[in-house]
Amino acid sequence: MPIYRLPREPVFPDPSDAEPDGLLAVGGDLSPERLLTAYAEGIFPWFSEGSPILWWSPDPRLVLDPPTLHVPRSLARTIRHARYRVTADTAFAEVIRRCADRTRPGQDGTWITPDMIAAYERLHRLGFAHSFEAWDAEGLAGGLYGVSLGAAFFGESMFADRPDASKVAFVTSVEFLHRSGIGLVDCQVRTDHLVRFGAQEIPRAGFLARLEQALTAPTLRGTWILEPAGALPG
Repeated sequence: MPIYRLPREPVFPDPSDAEPDGLLAVGGDLSPERLLTAYAEGIFPWFSEGSPILWWSPDPRLVLDPPTLHVPRSLARTIRHARYRVTADTAFAEVIRRCADRTRPGQDGTWITPDMIAAYERLHRLGFAHSFEAWDAEGLAGGLYGVSLGAAFFGESMFADRPDASKVAFVTSVEFLHRSGIGLVDCQVRTDHLVRFGAQEIPRAGFLARLEQALTAPTLRGTWILEPAGALPG
């Protein structure tokens, strides 16, 4: 199948036209309008420094349903003992930069380029991108960030500098999303780490159908607040 070169307008080809590995299109920009259009159509950017912008819609798609979140016993004990304090939207810039600094198995360098950082910081200022942070006495210990549209949350990346810090942030984020009425967590592509938490692969067509339904709900824009527990965005 052809790989599409995007025009200046924030439009995309049908995700079903993607290559077998999920690559759909090349080019365009990282404007808020294009990024939000992409997420709404089940597409996300993923590319390396020096590469053109690449847009993906993999098949199958890894998703997590918040009610089916599985928390291992050892991690549940860590959460009960309150080793980490978890917040939301208090250190987005630091979280995305710490994610970019991570060395990941099988990856040469980072896909979170300076342009990507700037783009997601713009989405954060607009109230669409959010972070969850795990703190201990030494400071920021782990966290994650992603994009929220309707009743869907698109997870992007996470990091941990201390044991279980990103896992605690992840569990807390999923519980918050569930309380907030967000029922579809997009994990993009399979990782054993997320499968252990209950994420499952589903066909792209099924994912797109669920996404279409999720987007009928209003988007919880603005700053998300975890404290006091259960607080929803204002």
